[in-house]
Amino acid sequence: MSLENPEGNAQAVERSLGDELADLLGDVAIGREEHVNAPGFVVGPDSVQDALFALRDEAGFDHLSCLTAQEYEDRYESIYHLKKFDDPTQEVSVVVPTDKENPVSQSAEPVYRTADWHEREAYDLVGIEYEGHPDLRRILLPETWQGHPLALDYDQDRPQIVPLREHANPLQEDHADENDAETMYINIGPHHPATHGVLHLKCTLDGEQVADVESDVGYLHRCEEQMAQQGTYRYQIMPYPDRWDYISAGLLNEWAYARATEDLADLDVPEYAQIIRTMSAELCRIASHMLAVGTFALDVYGDFTAIFMYSIRDREKVQNLLEDLTGQRMMFNYFRLGGVVWDLPEPREEFFEKIRDFVEELPEALEEYHDLITGNEILQARTIDTGVLPPDVAKSYGATGPVARGSGIDYDLRRDDPYGYYPELDWDVCVEDGCDNFSRLLVRMREVEESAKIIEQCVDLLEDWPEEDRTIQSNVPRTLRPEDDTEIYRAVEGAKGELGIYIRADGTDKPARFKIRSPCFSNLQTLPEMSNGEYVPDMIASLGSLDIVLGEVDR
Repeated sequence: MSLENPEGNAQAVERSLGDELADLLGDVAIGREEHVNAPGFVVGPDSVQDALFALRDEAGFDHLSCLTAQEYEDRYESIYHLKKFDDPTQEVSVVVPTDKENPVSQSAEPVYRTADWHEREAYDLVGIEYEGHPDLRRILLPETWQGHPLALDYDQDRPQIVPLREHANPLQEDHADENDAETMYINIGPHHPATHGVLHLKCTLDGEQVADVESDVGYLHRCEEQMAQQGTYRYQIMPYPDRWDYISAGLLNEWAYARATEDLADLDVPEYAQIIRTMSAELCRIASHMLAVGTFALDVYGDFTAIFMYSIRDREKVQNLLEDLTGQRMMFNYFRLGGVVWDLPEPREEFFEKIRDFVEELPEALEEYHDLITGNEILQARTIDTGVLPPDVAKSYGATGPVARGSGIDYDLRRDDPYGYYPELDWDVCVEDGCDNFSRLLVRMREVEESAKIIEQCVDLLEDWPEEDRTIQSNVPRTLRPEDDTEIYRAVEGAKGELGIYIRADGTDKPARFKIRSPCFSNLQTLPEMSNGEYVPDMIASLGSLDIVLGEVDR
């Protein structure tokens, strides 16, 4: 079906999209809503799959970007936010209300496999049950936990007992009947930094091959969404995003929150501030990718090699620049709604010279990395054709960022859903079609080069910017109170993929619902697809190629 708008009017696109989707859904849709940037359709809890199959197969919405759940005084509600990998500016929300006394809704997992973990999280924290889900159980909290923390009647003072239970082998009976094969259950983690955070992998081996692997997350859950719901839009939420993906990517996290709230409250950002945001965000991307490359080599080689030390060396150079700009090395708190907190450090010429020196030295440093890593026969043997993730599987799981682009999926929100100053700059999206661990490594190394190109262009612009036009913030009201029941989902291209924020306003100065769409959460779901049938070292390499950070997985 055609969703094009010949008139080129943005509002006409939304009306046309909503009307055509209404015709497509027909009687399956029992109501209609208008969310910011996306039409919304209300469907019954027993019609979820009918609606989602129609939107995926007939309208092309092949990306379940976010699932949000919430309890109201009179109902529970699940919201599926859908996008297209080919055109993420086309968005639609599917709203599923369920009965207060019987919060049961049809599972979306048969349509989008990424719904597996997202629905488990909704069940765990809110209490909605998803009928037909293949494995509906808690994901962040222990199975013995009493109550659901985001439920209205949750008693946070209730004592909790978490017993230590012996782990059973989930495949033992299946394999005992087949040629008398024996399986062995091993725990990998939870320890840090070997598992990129506090991650526990429940791994079942058949001989030396991985027969089953389950990611046990939640060890680092810090109630980030709940804390954001208790903070004011203008002042109290912005410090929290730095703590999600804390691997130097704080400004990218801050931009995700800023973009969602600025669109929600209809706030402008001065052009000068957009350039500063773009430059600083790409510095964060380089720092994040440097650590990803170093730790990946550590995973593959198994010891602290020169590669890890080289990557830390170059990451420290970026950290020094970010410290000059923000005053911090990790928890930056530099973005503000409507702009940034302060201008570039003085003397500006000295700051620009530091950036240019770093960018000029980068090509030679990257050549060293290619000599030591991509040209290394051992690494090639360990990474080429291991951890294979076909593009259709990656899309079904909602994989984004370098994980998706390493599987040949040409998807980057900086270009496809433009924001900041990216549309005005000359740069390329890096895509590799090998679908393996090696391809994901190559994507990150190539993206460092593209980020350097972006930074250099931003410095050129900032150097020549007239002093009288250096506006770092727009005029933002002291207190923001978006209208009641206004809903929005907006995302940015984080270092690890699509980092999105869903907000529902209730007319006060604090969000009624604040949901973080973590790219690491969705990307980590793909680990069994990449690892089953592989050897244990290959699974470790696959885990490293995902470049997860558990602060963002657990939130």
